[in-house]
Amino acid sequence: MADAQIPDPAPWQVLPPQLRRLRRTVLLAVTVPATVLTAVITVMLDDWPWLLLTAIPPVVGGMAWQSIGRVWHAWRYAEREDDLLISRGVLVQRLVVVPYGRMQLVDVSAGPLARRFGIARVQLHTAAATSDAVIPGLRPAEAARLRDALTARGEARSAGL
Repeated sequence: MADAQIPDPAPWQVLPPQLRRLRRTVLLAVTVPATVLTAVITVMLDDWPWLLLTAIPPVVGGMAWQSIGRVWHAWRYAEREDDLLISRGVLVQRLVVVPYGRMQLVDVSAGPLARRFGIARVQLHTAAATSDAVIPGLRPAEAARLRDALTARGEARSAGL
């Protein structure tokens, strides 16, 4: 992504495909029953115009499927010497810069479904609540490595204050 607003640091890290796979699995778990339900209702109404309603869940599901891929592809992060960059967004691109000295807490979490897909979420907390940054869908080993690296860098930067 060559944008004048997004610096080109050392290589950006992208998210593993497990996050995309998890979100698409949840999408299918909603879209398939919705399609079946609308088909059953359409058959019960026994009128052809209502048959068009059956197409709505698969069409919306298909658009959401593509959107999940685009959103997943837009997430990336980079560790620099003094700060962490997190870039995301398809229509509106957002770049979050978190200086290591401002970090107060680095949280790694994974719910049951995320654990099943082998991913975890890293959340960085700073003094300003609006500046909290999240990196979703990292492999647990990478999330732990990132947590430890960010914590060490944060302690080193805050010790100098």
